[in-house]
Amino acid sequence: LTLTGWRRRALFGLLLTLTVIVIINLSLTLWLLRSMQFSLDGIGNMKITPSGIQLNGEAMVLDTLITSQISAKQGHPLVFDSSQNITLNARDAQGRVANKIFLGEDRLEVVARDFRVTNSRQELLFAANRKEVVVGADILRVSGVGGAVFEGSIQTPLVRAESGNDLRLESATRTLQMQAPQGVALESQAGDISATSYEDLRLWSTGGSIRIDSSSVMLPNIRTALVTSKSQRPSSSGGSYNNQHQTSRSSTQIYQVCVCSNGRLFLSPPHGSCVAD
Repeated sequence: LTLTGWRRRALFGLLLTLTVIVIINLSLTLWLLRSMQFSLDGIGNMKITPSGIQLNGEAMVLDTLITSQISAKQGHPLVFDSSQNITLNARDAQGRVANKIFLGEDRLEVVARDFRVTNSRQELLFAANRKEVVVGADILRVSGVGGAVFEGSIQTPLVRAESGNDLRLESATRTLQMQAPQGVALESQAGDISATSYEDLRLWSTGGSIRIDSSSVMLPNIRTALVTSKSQRPSSSGGSYNNQHQTSRSSTQIYQVCVCSNGRLFLSPPHGSCVAD
């Protein structure tokens, strides 16, 4: 079949056009391969290794990222950056979210059944769950101006203020109780210990004694009672019964305080001698 005339020219034009298109496609393919840095190991900064995918530089994830492990190259940091928030979810065998870490603009939320913080030697520093909160550090320091506020009870072997600062235990509207199975010790090595009460201040000892060990014991602002002596009592039979009753009651309710050589205190009748049993 011989093509002549315009048919031959059309065929040559079509072949020339196809050749140009193939050259353009090949050029674009080579340019794309060069731009994307395709190689036998991977694409650009992403290399495919037997253990997974290795990225050198920055990677942008536009949707969900599902992976079992993310680690940085030795000696280089690992940075997560987001314009809004970062959410890390851990799911159980049924696919439900078991643990969650949410890092937002103004808060950090952790959803977990048990939260633990340990040091490099796997020693517990902090643990929290629904039942209790455990602080495993040697010293729990509260540096805020308002101190620490506990709505319930607190159990600790030692409560101590920082050197140079005061220690104050206060219950604004309720009672403050300190209990121990063996003993409660209040010690101030370089200052005073002050106990202030709006109403009564009571010291009770059910099975032992109350000891105040000091070279100087002062009780200022003690009220002085006036006791009516026997010579001043009314002797006439016509005296009022109420006056005799009040005088007798006041004289029996007032005693003298006696001190033994060992520091023991006891009461004695107002007109008797200080003799202990």
